[in-house]
Amino acid sequence: MSKPSDIEREIEEARERLASTIDQLLYRSHPKTVIGREVTAVKAHYVDPETGQPRTDNILKTVGGVVGVIAALVVIRKIVK
Repeated sequence: MSKPSDIEREIEEARERLASTIDQLLYRSHPKTVIGREVTAVKAHYVDPETGQPRTDNILKTVGGVVGVIAALVVIRKIVK
């Protein structure tokens, strides 16, 4: 059977682990941390992290999509008028 001192030690260790986990969750959910992760993800999509060169294929896909949406909106506006 466990001694009271062993149980108290286990409880204290569990508290320390929980405190550490809460600190990690607070850090990960902080708005600046979230924004930093998202900015890094977007940069990685448009710039090759190894060479630092722009990924023209992804850039052209995005530009094509934006131009397509704008063209569709212009056509829809002309049809509606």
